[in-house]
Amino acid sequence: MSTNKDWPLWEVFIQKKTGLPHEHCGSVKASDKEIALQNARDVYTRRGEGTSIWVVEADHIFATKEEEKGPFFEPADDKIYRDPNFYKTPKSYTGI
Repeated sequence: MSTNKDWPLWEVFIQKKTGLPHEHCGSVKASDKEIALQNARDVYTRRGEGTSIWVVEADHIFATKEEEKGPFFEPADDKIYRDPNFYKTPKSYTGI
């Protein structure tokens, strides 16, 4: 028999109102995705604040590491074609 200490960690994202983005609000432990949704609902939307809940098993999140901050986010100097100075804007363009 497994205990909740053995259960995976699930990250919880709540959408407060329709049309707004989902925002990370915390984590829950659960044996599967259905239980994770129920736990997230019980913990993070007790007062009806939310229209949608996402749960993602924490092991499935792939993220950058702190030491990659510089090289990963710095602009790519070898892709100068992305610079808007290389494109001609039509005279009729109004910017709208």
